[in-house]
Amino acid sequence: MKKLITLLFVLSLFGILGFIQPKETVNYKCMIQLTNYSGEGAYVVVSLLDTEGEYEETLYIQGDDKEWYRDLEEWWKNVYGIKRPDVDAIVGETVTGGQRKMTVLKIPSDKIDAGYKIRFESAVEDQEYYKDDVEFDLTATNLKSKKEGKGFIRYVRMIPQ
Repeated sequence: MKKLITLLFVLSLFGILGFIQPKETVNYKCMIQLTNYSGEGAYVVVSLLDTEGEYEETLYIQGDDKEWYRDLEEWWKNVYGIKRPDVDAIVGETVTGGQRKMTVLKIPSDKIDAGYKIRFESAVEDQEYYKDDVEFDLTATNLKSKKEGKGFIRYVRMIPQ
């Protein structure tokens, strides 16, 4: 009887999980070109912002030493400092002034052309922090264009993969 109950429970669980649809994402190659600054490597976080400008999802983190995440002040205050999401799969190493970094961003397809934004925050140890170094509306048109930065990021270019 216990085996039958266990079997029914497992089958029910699989049945429920079968109806959960994973969210569809679109892959974009993202090149982040930094300005020619001097100093340590830049920490950059790429976030998806909802229609109200609130953090919805962290798409990428440039910088693998969690000790310095607090330098990304807004993201730390609203996301990582509170929720501690598992970000290991979306973390890359820092790069220094004048260098560039290529990564792939997985963007939820239902957020494109739906009033969402992408924000690139940047910080360098013992230097400034830029809350919206690059920020733009998440539209199909914007995803195909080069976006200029205001701080440590010279520009960002996205290419559909």
